[in-house]
Amino acid sequence: MATTGTDLSRMREMNMLSIVWALRGNPPSTVTELAGRAGLSRPAVDVLVQSLVTDGWAEVEEPGTNSVVGRPARRFRFRADAGHVLGIDIGVHKVLVMLSDLEGNLVQTLRRPVDPEAAPKARLAAVDRAIDKVLRGAGMAPADIWAVTVGVTGPVDASGRTTLSTPLPGWHTADPVAHLAARFSCPVQVENDCKLAAVAERWKGVASDADDIVFLLAGLRTGAGLILDGALRRGHGGAAGEIGALKAVRWLSAPGHLEACPGVPATAAPGEAAAWVFQAARDGDRQARTAVRRYTRDLAVGVAALVLALDPQVVVYGGGFSRSADVVLEPLRHELTKHCLRLPELRASTLGDESVALGAVRLALDEVDSRLLSDGLAAPSAPRRDTSRAKTRTDRTDDRLTD
Repeated sequence: MATTGTDLSRMREMNMLSIVWALRGNPPSTVTELAGRAGLSRPAVDVLVQSLVTDGWAEVEEPGTNSVVGRPARRFRFRADAGHVLGIDIGVHKVLVMLSDLEGNLVQTLRRPVDPEAAPKARLAAVDRAIDKVLRGAGMAPADIWAVTVGVTGPVDASGRTTLSTPLPGWHTADPVAHLAARFSCPVQVENDCKLAAVAERWKGVASDADDIVFLLAGLRTGAGLILDGALRRGHGGAAGEIGALKAVRWLSAPGHLEACPGVPATAAPGEAAAWVFQAARDGDRQARTAVRRYTRDLAVGVAALVLALDPQVVVYGGGFSRSADVVLEPLRHELTKHCLRLPELRASTLGDESVALGAVRLALDEVDSRLLSDGLAAPSAPRRDTSRAKTRTDRTDDRLTD
């Protein structure tokens, strides 16, 4: 069968993509090293990598002053700043925006508090202000962003809406995809915060060695994100992992044991009450330890149900309460042994409340990769956009324990 010009063009583009993958995540590499990783001939790689340099996807690594005598082999590196993505966490108490290059390196991070009772319009306005400041700080415009992913609380459907349940006031009427698509021509997707946190834990957290993960978001509310066989599980309507909706699971009432602990200061807000109890338990207070034990007993019911159904390798304890994992994991492990046929590893998150935004960055990068595979390479100065599809120096202020 004859090979058409279109076939040859596509083959060349796919070979160039192979070089891009061989460059990304690796130190500056020679043509020979790239050829070995990409499975292509050295002469072919030599031509292709030069094209990538011309198009702005790669750059030549200049040899250092201590180079050996003679002409050193040229080394090439991926231009991570060829494009950028945004990961955004819209929480009850905060907005967190992260700007990342194509290697996942954070360029700007901005956190801003939000009134827990803010209406959708005010909450989205806070998101806009945070995005504006991040882009200004990086000297960028919306056209420089290649993908945006947003994390929100509650099950997210295919349109990016949260209509089933959410603690964000009035959020069931919000359309964050449409709101952000008005200013960004790149793909915009919205995902549940627990699911994004699970993605982050597998990418940069304590579960990077696991393919089967239950992420437990523990705070004043409790939720779960699921990764099975290395893939994020959303479910048919985006509600996978929402086992806490079943009252018999007792996740809704579990934090109440902490708030009701004797000795908690009367002026303490719910999140502050939990922090007080965890510290008192750490200090050996008997009533605080009893409150923690009752909390973990109720928490274990839902965790055990997920473990029995999914048989994960790892359960990651994350969310605002993960700061007190040192006093929670042992009683939780004790309770799980009563219910589970096989006890998975219990690990405490090291990402804290940045996990949702980090997971959003990872999904945005995955979107860029997916589009590169389907659309091929365009010059970084003029990346391909999709206006027809709406998919789905750090500046910080302290955030509440529970977001």
